[in-house]
Amino acid sequence: MAAYERKDYATAFPKFLSSAQQGNAAARALVGLMYHEGLGVAQSDLAAVRWYQVAAQQGHHRAQHNLARMYGLGQGVAQDYVRAHMWFNIAATAGDKDSVKNRDIAASKMTPQQIEQAQRMAQECMASNFKKCD
Repeated sequence: MAAYERKDYATAFPKFLSSAQQGNAAARALVGLMYHEGLGVAQSDLAAVRWYQVAAQQGHHRAQHNLARMYGLGQGVAQDYVRAHMWFNIAATAGDKDSVKNRDIAASKMTPQQIEQAQRMAQECMASNFKKCD
């Protein structure tokens, strides 16, 4: 973390990647962020989504928020406000205040039926301990 904080991303990335590959949710979220921002590694929205997804399914609320943003903006995935709303809602439930605001922004671009679908998906995802989040 010290290397990351001093912006020595080339040193930090392999250490985070190793921890992420061993299943550490926080490291997975950071690897996603580093791919998304191109910090110490070639920028890749596809790789960012993949790492955010696995961290999000471990309950990491910032990864959930970041994954929702990727869906909302169509970065690394097809733009999908329903999935964006679902992940923002899940992160908001975990106390992520940015997700509350962003969930409402996503909702403003959705039909009532889409919002209802997103809410059902969020409930199913959380009830399944993040196993049924598709």
